[in-house]
Amino acid sequence: MASAASVTSLADEVNCPICQGTLREPVTIDCGHNFCRICLTHYLEIPSLDPEEPPTCPLCKEPFRPGSFRPNWQLASVVENIERLKLVSRLDIEEEDICPEHGEKVYFFCEDDEMQLCVVCREAWEHRAHTVRFLEDAAGPYREQIQKCLECLRKEREEIQGVQSRENRRIQVLLTQVATKKQKVISEFAHLSQFLEEQQSILLAQLERLDGDILKHRDEFDVLVTGEISRFSTLIEELEEKKERPARELLMDIRSTLIRCETRRCRKPEAVSPELGQRIRDFPQQALPLRKEMKMFLEKLCFELDYEPAHISLDPWTSHPKLLLSEDHQQARFSYKWQKSPDSPQRFDRATCVLAHGGFTGGRHTWVVSVDLAPGGSCTLGVVSKDIRRKGELRLRPEEGVWAVRLAWGFVSALGSFPTRLALEEQPQQVRVSVDYEVGWVTFANAVTQEPIYTFTASFTQKIFPFFGLWGRGSKFSLSSQEGAATLP
Repeated sequence: MASAASVTSLADEVNCPICQGTLREPVTIDCGHNFCRICLTHYLEIPSLDPEEPPTCPLCKEPFRPGSFRPNWQLASVVENIERLKLVSRLDIEEEDICPEHGEKVYFFCEDDEMQLCVVCREAWEHRAHTVRFLEDAAGPYREQIQKCLECLRKEREEIQGVQSRENRRIQVLLTQVATKKQKVISEFAHLSQFLEEQQSILLAQLERLDGDILKHRDEFDVLVTGEISRFSTLIEELEEKKERPARELLMDIRSTLIRCETRRCRKPEAVSPELGQRIRDFPQQALPLRKEMKMFLEKLCFELDYEPAHISLDPWTSHPKLLLSEDHQQARFSYKWQKSPDSPQRFDRATCVLAHGGFTGGRHTWVVSVDLAPGGSCTLGVVSKDIRRKGELRLRPEEGVWAVRLAWGFVSALGSFPTRLALEEQPQQVRVSVDYEVGWVTFANAVTQEPIYTFTASFTQKIFPFFGLWGRGSKFSLSSQEGAATLP
């Protein structure tokens, strides 16, 4: 059975645009709109400003011929069916308002039994001592309670929607991180596979050379030994023949023959020369670079899966006027020419430094800085606390909220309470900076060789920002979340 709301919606679709009531004897004019026959007849009786012009549709104002409207029997049938549905709907509503026991209209509500009552039920003995109210009076407090419940439920729904939105964003971030780590694993193993193939080719080539040298020595040894055996065989045959001769012939030249035999010494060649033997013994040393590379690979992979690449950019509002930033805020160059930069509380006015956007209040983050120093230049890298001093002299030490190292021309220093020059195998051109906020570690390493540079231990209580300082005409640096960062052209 159709609901009252749906019947009402259908009835609105078959209303006459003129009288706003249900269509009676619907007719259709040239433009396709429908009206009651009587309404359209009365409409045509209204005199127009220009009697020569044809009448226009009350809805779309399209002209139509007065005698062209025609009955719409199909629409009339639809209207008749809707009227029947309206009647049935009204009967259903009336039946709902009737007491099923006494056939009387329901007016009251019993609070104790939560029952709707007619006049007869109201006077019944079982309800006489109960709290009975008119339906509307009884419904009022419940409407208020429902309204309060709705407000609470809507509030809780909004909170749940907020949680859902936050968690969905968090899940999306996690999915992105997993995808990044997956790509990193694929990339690192591809690099390792290529390296292993190259090392395999090198080691196999060395073994092939050793194999060839061993075979060469074997052939030389065989030739030498065969010659010696041949010479000794000839001398043995000569002596055996001499021994069987008569005394007179045996004694002829006997002394020279014996001297020749006694002075004949066997050369004892070696199948494997000392030099070749040493090469074979030293071969395992050729695999040491492979062992070192595998160790570096595992350390680097575990590190990069543990730390999240930080996609940072330089904040031009903090940059000293002598630092020239690239348009994408990924590179900086030192210039003695001051840039036209508006002064602000965030900008460094004396120390030629710049901060990165955003900062961190938790988590593990890592980024790479490629450094290109001019003679006499220097570059300072690290992190600083949010309230770092921007105006006047800046003291680069942990007590002032600065955890950084300085790369100078030919040496690297850790800027602790007292600067410490570090002993490194090589001057790094790319430095990986890593932060573990919760543990309080700020770690620096050579991004190419993975050689550790220095680690600060701190206790962070506020937001920290990546920090960069630069000095020396022509000195520059660029940022990257991975190795291989491009430098300024």
